[in-house]
Amino acid sequence: MKKAASQKRRRKPITMDAYLARVPEPARSTLNKVRAAIRSAAPKDATEAISYGIPMFKYEGMLMGFAAFKNHCSLFPTSMAVVRTFDNELRGCEVSKGTIRFPLDKPPPATLIRRMVKARLAEKKRKQGFH
Repeated sequence: MKKAASQKRRRKPITMDAYLARVPEPARSTLNKVRAAIRSAAPKDATEAISYGIPMFKYEGMLMGFAAFKNHCSLFPTSMAVVRTFDNELRGCEVSKGTIRFPLDKPPPATLIRRMVKARLAEKKRKQGFH
């Protein structure tokens, strides 16, 4: 028996734009600000992708991702060391296991996100030196 059209699963987005188009306000505007902050600090040749179902910036591997959920948005720095580095500045956010959660309508400051991206890039560069 075929599923009714209303029961069919929607296809997962394959681009960041497609992901964001499905996110309701105010989370969409919030995530667009997060995206812009990451993009402004990421290298020019960093790419946007969907990885594990969430928007992810990639540069020599995973750099930083973000996502919207029902009651919050999240930032994924892909590094606990980076999260620990900014522990004091993240006190207004819920932090656990490499995830920074924040309200649907209130992203972390863009300057903090940019600094986190730069810290993540520096960490990746240091790790490359050990290989």
